[in-house]
Amino acid sequence: MAIIETRALAKSYGKIQAVRGIDLSIEKGEIFGLLGPNGAGKTTTIGMLCTILRPSSGSASIAGYDIVNKPAEVRRNVGIVFQDLTLDTILTGIENLELHARLYGIPSVIRKARIEEMLDLVDLKDRAHDITRTYSGGMRRRLELVRGLLHRPAVLFLDEPTLGLDPQTRARIWDYIKKMAENEGITVVLTTHYMEEAEQVCDRVGIIDYGRIIALGTPEELKDSLGGYMVVMRVNDPPLDTLRGLPYVSGVALNGGMVEITMKEAHLHLPDLLSRIRNVESVETRAPTLNDVFIKLTGRDIREEYTEDTGGWVESAARYRQRGN
Repeated sequence: MAIIETRALAKSYGKIQAVRGIDLSIEKGEIFGLLGPNGAGKTTTIGMLCTILRPSSGSASIAGYDIVNKPAEVRRNVGIVFQDLTLDTILTGIENLELHARLYGIPSVIRKARIEEMLDLVDLKDRAHDITRTYSGGMRRRLELVRGLLHRPAVLFLDEPTLGLDPQTRARIWDYIKKMAENEGITVVLTTHYMEEAEQVCDRVGIIDYGRIIALGTPEELKDSLGGYMVVMRVNDPPLDTLRGLPYVSGVALNGGMVEITMKEAHLHLPDLLSRIRNVESVETRAPTLNDVFIKLTGRDIREEYTEDTGGWVESAARYRQRGN
């Protein structure tokens, strides 16, 4: 059963079309990754689905509630971890979680145990009673993340949720989220710059570029679409036209001085391939990755830094909480 539905969802800022008509259907309990270059429209899309931004056209629903006509019901069914930190820094860690629990109506009989569970998940029990402005950036990010998980939302939106976290904490948090999705049917929609994270965690991935979904499928389906294994070599004056004409080669590209060749049955055809190239300095063969798909479709690598104009998400987050969240 689809818990998120969008039809021709679009958002413009004057003449700038940030999102150009997105059609998506995301199932209950699914972990869905929304990937794209900086400025592709990921954050704007999440902003509309969370009712922070009003669509310019099109429609969308969360748990059966229209995001424009039933925004209060939508907000009761979602949790959000913003890319920008929105903690109240004059409160302690436990007070931030207590406030969130009360706003979402978590019963007092389970509130304390739920908060302790969340603090334990991100190793913050020892700092629970400290003012959050004394926390490091990583500690604030961890607290922000479990605050979004606290009320067990039907849909959890995560905008770059693990940016800046150490690998061990990232692994623990994703293990917990995957169990919640499987056991409690919570749907997770995330954006991330960690492509290996998307491969390991997401049931399906949508790649967005220039405000449109340009690819949609499981990580394996998207990788299979490349048509074989990757052969990466450093070579002077590669015979690109010759390589593209080989029957077992499905793609040839130059990337940073390296020749990237996608080919079928590399273990059989690599000797023949190498016999046609002079002055090969190095050769590497590997299975394709989601990042390879990303580069092929968008023409650029996904980057750690994030420069997309989010339209004032910190300010929007404050308004969001004031509306009863």
